[in-house]
Amino acid sequence: MNLASMIDHTLLRADATEAEVAKLIEEAKTYVFASVCVNPTWVAFAAERLAGTEVKVCTVIGFPLGASTPETKAFETVDAIEKGAQEIDMVLNIGALKSGNVELVERDVRAVVEAAAGKALVKVIIETCLLTDDEKVLASEISVRAGADFVKTSTGFSTGGATAEDVALMRKTVGPDIGVKASGGVRSREDMEKMIEAGATRIGASSGVKIMQGEKSDSSY
Repeated sequence: MNLASMIDHTLLRADATEAEVAKLIEEAKTYVFASVCVNPTWVAFAAERLAGTEVKVCTVIGFPLGASTPETKAFETVDAIEKGAQEIDMVLNIGALKSGNVELVERDVRAVVEAAAGKALVKVIIETCLLTDDEKVLASEISVRAGADFVKTSTGFSTGGATAEDVALMRKTVGPDIGVKASGGVRSREDMEKMIEAGATRIGASSGVKIMQGEKSDSSY
């Protein structure tokens, strides 16, 4: 199993500098990670430096709260793709989900899916740490119905990250054909292997280099 090809090498801190993003990109090229995942402001920078490589550019939409409107998320998505993003990790409208407003949640996801159609993969972050198991199932079902390519556990910026139990529940819900991304707190090869065993097909981590070196990181994402 090629672990590197399953890792979205991630840097989403608000205070990340250009030098840190450049280092992330060089590490991703060295290990041939699946992607670098950066905030939208760095997409064009990353796309330029990853041109001609196998490493894709991933960015986040409606991040980290998920509370912007479907129209705003769609605009962000179009803008990011125009600047070179190939994968879109959007945050689902968590408050709408917990309010039982299924129509708004589905419209929210679908707006991004339609904006990205034919141009970028869409992963829906459902922020499992804020949801009940029933809500996790519902969020996953809505994401699939709206056309998402992946469901994703966490932003890494809330009250908790990925757990093997949540990954397994999401995998059971979405079936074999939709991706499941575990992110938040995956700090070692052992952590990563547990997530893969539970059904994850992609890992979001800022600890990709340490994972590949067999070390453990103290990073929260």
